Amino acid sequence: MPSIEPSTVAASYARAVLSGAPDAAGAPGAAAGSEGAAGPGAWASPLDRLPYTEVRALWDSVIGGGADAAADAAGGAPGLRGGDPHAGLRVGDAIKPGSLHVLGHVVLTCASLAEAAEAAVRYHPLVSQAGTVTVHRGAGTTRIRYRPTVDPATMHPQQVEAVVTGMVRAARWIAGDGWAPLSASFTHARTGSAEPYARILGCPIAFGAPENAITVGNRDLDRPRAPHDPELGALHRDYADRLLRELATSAPLAERVRQWLDRAPLEGAGPADAGRGVHLSPRSLRRALQQEGTSWRALLDEARHRRARRLLETTDLPLDRMAPLVGLSGATALVRAFTRWEGVTPGTYRRVNHAPRG
Repeated sequence: MPSIEPSTVAASYARAVLSGAPDAAGAPGAAAGSEGAAGPGAWASPLDRLPYTEVRALWDSVIGGGADAAADAAGGAPGLRGGDPHAGLRVGDAIKPGSLHVLGHVVLTCASLAEAAEAAVRYHPLVSQAGTVTVHRGAGTTRIRYRPTVDPATMHPQQVEAVVTGMVRAARWIAGDGWAPLSASFTHARTGSAEPYARILGCPIAFGAPENAITVGNRDLDRPRAPHDPELGALHRDYADRLLRELATSAPLAERVRQWLDRAPLEGAGPADAGRGVHLSPRSLRRALQQEGTSWRALLDEARHRRARRLLETTDLPLDRMAPLVGLSGATALVRAFTRWEGVTPGTYRRVNHAPRG
């Protein structure tokens, strides 16, 4: 599915961010209820997606401590001072396969770190459209680079650190907990004590560097890892490719909701049902439709109108049997709604427009 704002983020990753809150004990903490951030209860499906601005608000809560306040004595970068400088390390190091959407499950089936890196390049948009992962192979080493694609002013350095640390953690799923890259680098200044970086990443780290990246030796990258499951990997990749196609489509959200409504049972249909169909939480769905100048109520009303016309034109169903198919309570409600839509009663419309059966 396309981004609704400049980028969207998988709800599964947002849950991982919330689990990094200092008061979280294996579940989202107080940050989940922060004003401006959708609570995880709204994310009924791991396929749900959130606008990047909502995920940034979650990070504000997880970092805490006045993330935008100036405190030069802390030695941190702008946008971080006063908050938790190591929140990104904590979130990234705790990443689980399910946190990375289907990408996490693809990684688990890879035969080598090189294969896992290529999977990250291809499928990272399923996790987040707020940045890109690229692989740059040299004569003896390879750099796996992360570059934010949103306005840098809207992304905390801790968010970047979470992605890069998550790369290291994901590599350890298949290479073992003792694995470490040759080096890591970040474009921002160091935001806290050096010890947690060295302990968690396990390698030399450069700050104020030209890129956010980890560097891996090519022999290490290409080494076969066992066991791996190519058949299961192929299934995961087929599924991931289908989701990528949906993500890349250019159809506006309102049009995709219309298409979903045209296929769905309308009796009892609500925004949560449509949200599951387009992989958005109900809250994000309502907000995105509002940004497109429409609403769930308006689209549902249009769908009822289209279905009522089609049933009147192509069937002989009595109105009391048609009404539930249109999502209305009974024949009286159908007559009232149809007269509002067309200016004539259903009976009059059917007499004029009913197609004779061959």
